[in-house]
Parts: sequence; structure tokens; C-alpha cells
Amino acid sequence: MNASSRSPFSATYFWTPRQSDFDAFAQLSGDDNPIHVDPEFSAKTRFGRTVSHGMLLYTRAFGHLKALFPTEKHAFQSLMFPNPSFADEELVFHYSADETDTSSVHVEVTRKADGLVTLSGTCKIGAVS
Repeated sequence: MNASSRSPFSATYFWTPRQSDFDAFAQLSGDDNPIHVDPEFSAKTRFGRTVSHGMLLYTRAFGHLKALFPTEKHAFQSLMFPNPSFADEELVFHYSADETDTSSVHVEVTRKADGLVTLSGTCKIGAVS
């Protein structure tokens, strides 16, 4: 797929993150905050359990975008993480074209169980020079 064929465009993927994903991302990124990697600590927080790193979610989304647009570069992203994602709860990754800007793709990740948005953003995609 390329920029000229992006509109109308929509794609959906599903993924269930595991605690082992949180742990591996913490080791790779150096972000070993106990809210991500310590179930005993996290049980005492307002979340009641460990939560995903926001950038772990985006790393997954970036992989989807690279699969959808293999010949195009990723130029920019603007992201918000309004709600937590938890281990062992399925997530829905949805991508859609921006109807006013063909170089942009909307990204939304929701928890399948309750529909709450855990990542919302826009990515600028462009042809590789």
C-alpha cells in the first residue's frame, strides 16, 4: 500500500500482551518502573495490576504500520495514552485514513473487553526518498 492508495483505508489487528512482554520491554528500554514489572507492587496501586508501557503499544502499532506500508517511511507521530492496557487483556488496534491529509493515518488501540481507548494518535507516513 502507498500514500495514493490510502484513502479510504482501514485495518484492524488484535493482540493480547503478556506480563512477559512488559518484562522484555522493560529490559530492552531500561524502563523498569514497578507499575510495569512488579505484580505485587502494582496490586497496591489504583490500577490493581501491572500496566503496559505506552511505547510498547506504539512499538506494536509501528510494526503494523511497517507491514501495511512497507515502502514508506514513518515521519512523525502524535500519541496520547488515556487509559491503561493490562497484561492478558486483548487489545484492538485500528488504523484508518485521515480524509483531509492522505499522508496521515489515525491509530487507535482499545481494550476489547470494555472498549476504552488506551492509545490514540496520528502518524505521518511518506514515500522513502
